[in-house]
Amino acid sequence: MSIERPAEQTIRILLADDHGIVRAGLRALLETQPDMAVIAEAADGPTAVQLTRELVPTVTVADLSMPGGGMDTIRQINELNVATRVLVLTVHAEERYLLPVLEAGGLGYVRKASAHTDLLDAIRTVARGEVFLDPSSTKTLLRGYLGRVNAGDELDLGELLSDREREVVKLTAEGHTAQQAGEFLSLSPKTVETYRHRAMQKLGLTNRAELVRYALRAGLLSADT
Repeated sequence: MSIERPAEQTIRILLADDHGIVRAGLRALLETQPDMAVIAEAADGPTAVQLTRELVPTVTVADLSMPGGGMDTIRQINELNVATRVLVLTVHAEERYLLPVLEAGGLGYVRKASAHTDLLDAIRTVARGEVFLDPSSTKTLLRGYLGRVNAGDELDLGELLSDREREVVKLTAEGHTAQQAGEFLSLSPKTVETYRHRAMQKLGLTNRAELVRYALRAGLLSADT
């Protein structure tokens, strides 16, 4: 374990992975970014939870298979109720891992095989409180989840949300940021966030991960999205 203190106004990152060489590679990549700083490293789940509690990083990047249980680590960090978002970095590609990560409170899922292209964008996205799934993960999640939902379980959002709110929910579930959604809808990012906040209030949801799951169950998306 190592701890460093970064300058202010950076994305403060905790790396949690049981392989030292993986952590070293990730640190080398992240430290090339002027808006990121690795403040600590952990080799297991309990240490990751402890350091998250003590240091409150902006993002904890957690391996799913490290000692102490990656999924349990996500839940425990989420239960701390601190301003830390969890991004999962894993070798697993199976669809059975995707939905549990979101349900446990994770806001992102990146495969180690694509870390060199996706990790930086994922960290910045999750740091803003947005959900990040790469296109392959999104399609896998949609197919796996929609295949488990019976037609009778689908929810009718027509009476709850306005057309604009429904559009914002759909774009959010597809992984678009407020900036990107605003470009699609010719709205400012702030207006998009307002619509999203209203939709979440109407639906009784507390975070964007729940919003993604609700959109999936409601049938707003197709597996070919």
